[in-house]
Amino acid sequence: MIRNLAARVFATLAIAGFFASGVVFAIDSSEEFEDPKMQARYEKLTAELRCLVCQNQTIADSNAGLAVDLRRETRQMLLDGKTDDEIRTFMVERYGNFVLYRPPVDSNTLLLWGAPAILLLGGAIAAAVVIRRRTGMKFDDEEGDELSHEESNA
Repeated sequence: MIRNLAARVFATLAIAGFFASGVVFAIDSSEEFEDPKMQARYEKLTAELRCLVCQNQTIADSNAGLAVDLRRETRQMLLDGKTDDEIRTFMVERYGNFVLYRPPVDSNTLLLWGAPAILLLGGAIAAAVVIRRRTGMKFDDEEGDELSHEESNA
């Protein structure tokens, strides 16, 4: 009985240790910049670039291997004296507009930016049509005002 209990305790601790070890790897070990302005630029840039693995997170928020590499690359480019625009341009040339968390409005992304407004307008029109039909209102109110001969005699 004691052996069985010891085996269960060991298994529980081993599983807990396995899951806790993930926390160690999740910590970003990159050093902060000595210059607060440079650190602010780094944080702003990493918040503007999308993790290509996670796709719904910025590289600042993601712990995917590619996000770590992109943060390291961004850090090195800042240390090399590149401007924010040069870093963004490099990332777009290498990975396409998708790497930008907020892609620019141009002919390629027009549908992406316009689709929500189009869908909202279409939904509003559909809702108006359904509501009018359910309340019994006619689209042309002028034709239904007169009573028929049978209705007036009743």
